[in-house]
Amino acid sequence: MSNAVVSAFKNKQLRKKLIFTTFVLIVVRFGSQLPIPGIDSAQISAYLKSTLGDSFNLLNSFTGGSFMQMSVFALSVTPYITSSIIMQLMTIVIPALEEMQKDGEDGRKRMAKITRYVTVVLAIIEGAGLAIGFARQGALGADYTTFSIVTMVIALTAGAVLVMWLGERITESGVGNGISIILLVNIVSGMPGDFTSLYNQFMKGKQIGPALIAGCVIAAIILAMVIFVILLSDAERHIPVQYSKKMQGRKLVGGQSSKIPLKVNTAGVIPIIFASSIMQFPIMLQNVLNYENNGFFGKVLTSLNSSTWFDASHPKRSLGLLIYIVLVVLFAYFYTSITFNPLEISNNMKKQGGFIPGIRPGKPTVDYLNKILKYIIFIGAAGLTIVAVVPFFFNGVFGASVSFGGTSIIIIVGVILETIKQIKSQLLVQNYSGFLSE
Repeated sequence: MSNAVVSAFKNKQLRKKLIFTTFVLIVVRFGSQLPIPGIDSAQISAYLKSTLGDSFNLLNSFTGGSFMQMSVFALSVTPYITSSIIMQLMTIVIPALEEMQKDGEDGRKRMAKITRYVTVVLAIIEGAGLAIGFARQGALGADYTTFSIVTMVIALTAGAVLVMWLGERITESGVGNGISIILLVNIVSGMPGDFTSLYNQFMKGKQIGPALIAGCVIAAIILAMVIFVILLSDAERHIPVQYSKKMQGRKLVGGQSSKIPLKVNTAGVIPIIFASSIMQFPIMLQNVLNYENNGFFGKVLTSLNSSTWFDASHPKRSLGLLIYIVLVVLFAYFYTSITFNPLEISNNMKKQGGFIPGIRPGKPTVDYLNKILKYIIFIGAAGLTIVAVVPFFFNGVFGASVSFGGTSIIIIVGVILETIKQIKSQLLVQNYSGFLSE
């Protein structure tokens, strides 16, 4: 990793891309601190902390803390991420979108254009919902006006669109996927505060021995999770493919062997995001509507809160943890089924004269791929569940509450690995170009 970064800075073209990416990220972090005109951000922040508590930890981590501060970039990349997920799901329902997705570069550009429009609509809806909700709860003060609400909606929408535009500029002129890089920086920006909180809670004011042990335990847990996520992200099952020989003119060609790489964590972090969103939605409604925790429904809503899952005094609240695990597994199967099509893979192999050794082409190949895929998805979902639940365990048992969790670590590791791969590939291409020009 360090060698790739050093080599990139030595290369003039890549150095310009890295500098441009850094400049854009500075702009993003500046916008995350810029308050909305005419809105008391401190008052809204105090309201969110007092009423919603940890319900928005994941969203606040994705926005780099700007959501709790209610800055211009409070929505950050979340509307774009939601829009991208919606568009992926719609390709199953709408055949025209499915054809567009398969239509090469032109189809990709049209899909990106539609995704931008959906992002704008979602940003308007989310901004309006926040502004109206804050106004009804008195978070905007007693002297708010319609103009204040309109200003807030426009500022939040413009901020989300600007972040999307900056992310696309990084993708075109910088290094890596722009939206992913911005999301990475937002998550990392909150880590110093989290580490400071852990230090104050477990190490500050204690004797050297216990403090040192606590520091080593914290470092070991974080390091173990990072290593586990790296292994989970890079793990693949290789299915061998053999291509039959055929005559072309007077030559016998073909006969090569290849492989189909099936990633263990095919769905990535999407199942955790889906499951967390579903689990948090009732809690957000409960907090916004000031619903009391009385009766059966109140107990159900309380059990959905991740901060109560490992409460030894209330073991029944762990029911929410079981629901969360089931949702992660179900979404892992669902998302993989829409992104990996065994029938399409089988047909492509058959057209090219390829086959899996010991498996007949056609339906037997599809059944074999589905069988292997089920085992792989379960392993990946189990790994995702472990990474996601570990922070909840330490939060519930030891009170170690941090804004970043298993989801954030998966995103950080995935984005860094993918960016390093892109840097290495660009260095390789430029080395080949230099060799050919000589």
